[in-house]
Formats: sequence, C-alpha cells, structure tokens
Amino acid sequence: MTRMIHVFERTNHEAHEWVNDLSGRSGWRNERDVLRLLRTVLCQTRDHLPVDEMAQFAAQLPLILRGMFYEGWQPKKTPVHERHAADFVGAVDEMVGDVADYRGATDIKAVFNVINARISRGEVEDVRACLPQELRDMWPAP
Repeated sequence: MTRMIHVFERTNHEAHEWVNDLSGRSGWRNERDVLRLLRTVLCQTRDHLPVDEMAQFAAQLPLILRGMFYEGWQPKKTPVHERHAADFVGAVDEMVGDVADYRGATDIKAVFNVINARISRGEVEDVRACLPQELRDMWPAP
C-alpha cells in the first residue's frame, strides 16, 4: 500500500512541475487555468496524431497528465486532418479564450516549449513530424 501511495505522490509532483513550468513560461498565476491550457493543447495535439505515435507520446507524460490526455479521446475521430495552424489555435481559443491572460499562439507555444523541455527530443521530433507544416512551424524545434 505504501508503495502505491508513493507512485501517486510522485506523479502528482511531476504534474505540478509541468504546471509550474508552464506558469513560468506563460506568466499565468492561476494554476487551474494553467492546467486547462496545458490539457487543451495536449489534447489538440493528440487529435492530430496517428494512434501509435499518440501512445508513444502519452507514455512520456506524468500519469495524471496522461489520464487527462486520454480523457474524451474518440479514436474513430482521429487523426484530424485540419491543415492550418489557425484551426488549431481556434480550437484552443474555444477552451481557454475566456482566461484574461490568454494570448493565443504565444501561450500555445509556451506549452510546446514545456513539452520540448520535458519529453525526449526524439519523441518531440516524431510528434512534430506527424503535424501539418503550419503547426510544425508554430512549434519551436527542440
């Protein structure tokens, strides 16, 4: 039992590190809003990936974030085939556009930079390679 609790504590700590990292990069102070931005960008990215690549990406997320990543996923609706960064940004806008601090593509890039810092370079490169060119251009190289 103690070992299981340790696993929960560790993954909780790791998820907080991601949120704190994004808070620092975005300048947002409200952790709930930061987590919503992180989850939204992760899920929008997820929906652009083939299933195998999505699973490899998810395997490197902290357990709590991995659960959020898969929550609401509908395999038969993915990968989406939108080709424009504006569509991706618009989908994120729908979920977090009500946050006073939200700055659109700038905050989405902050999430991409957190991913670059916390996921292996090879996996980031694989994920970026699956995305349409406009999204690859928006996501800084690791």
